[in-house]
Amino acid sequence: MNNKYRLVVTAVMVATLAGCSGGAERRRQANQDFNYLETKPLGSWNLPSGAQASQVNDYVIPAENFPGELGADVDIRPPQQVLALIPGARTVKDADGVTLLLVKPDELTKVWQLTQRLISEKNIQLRSQSADVMETDWVNWSNEDEESEIGSRYRIEKTSAPNRYSYRISLIDWREGGENKPVSAINKERYSILMTNLVTSRYDQQVRDQAKLRAQELVKQIPISMGQDRSGLPVIIARAPYNVFWERLPDVLSQLGFTVEGRNRSQGTVEVKFRSPDDEFWTELGTKPIQLDSRTYNLQLGDLGNRTSVNVTDTDGKPVTEDALKSLAPVFAAAIERANNS
Repeated sequence: MNNKYRLVVTAVMVATLAGCSGGAERRRQANQDFNYLETKPLGSWNLPSGAQASQVNDYVIPAENFPGELGADVDIRPPQQVLALIPGARTVKDADGVTLLLVKPDELTKVWQLTQRLISEKNIQLRSQSADVMETDWVNWSNEDEESEIGSRYRIEKTSAPNRYSYRISLIDWREGGENKPVSAINKERYSILMTNLVTSRYDQQVRDQAKLRAQELVKQIPISMGQDRSGLPVIIARAPYNVFWERLPDVLSQLGFTVEGRNRSQGTVEVKFRSPDDEFWTELGTKPIQLDSRTYNLQLGDLGNRTSVNVTDTDGKPVTEDALKSLAPVFAAAIERANNS
């Protein structure tokens, strides 16, 4: 069995680097000379004869040795960030790796099981494994801003204590082009985060897939009616949780002459372009036409627990008329009913 698996960095990183010119060295180094390395050491200040010394400590440079790289060894790539894709999780980064502090014990269990499944799917071999600790064999990365293929090994562990549920990934071994080398602080941080992001991205995708399945299962239980928001203004009320209705809404809109131009799940916004179907469509649907002009609109969804509110505004942020909103509610209901019977 092949004990290596080539992991490709995220599409965002690849797209960003694709626009850069030059090789890996140009992506990692500053695009200028390093003449400052030839700067002569500071010397003692020689006072003129008869002058009296006056010292101000505001700009004194401490006489210490500061660790860090110089010249061509300085890595100018932007630092990696842990993707915040697990709700409520807090990230702690240190010199050895990344720790995710989770809110609930069942979340820790899900992340751990997902990691085991990910390792199996990607054919990543384990050198050792226990109930709470895994140590991987070499994981190979193909990255355009590296001069050679990168190999890294990880220690992955979980800890469960009262009110503290932690999941940790630490990079423990490093090699470049098949040659073992010491792990630099930059590479330890960068590739610990990349591995962590593989897990958090898969967790997020798993949550989305589960929400989509729930939406499909609960689609027959989404009554639509008119209601009011906290300000007393009219809104459409879908009697389904936000995550369920969010997954179902694009299919409903596509049946009614709406084209989805963009969506932002965290903000609850959906940009749509409306073009009213012909009279025959409304006759078949059994409703009156929507009282909206053929133009672009913004839908604003609100999370009300076991319900979801929907408001509609034009491109200037002005709410549509109450009559237009009332005309939309029965059309939503009819479209969902038709989907149930198809």
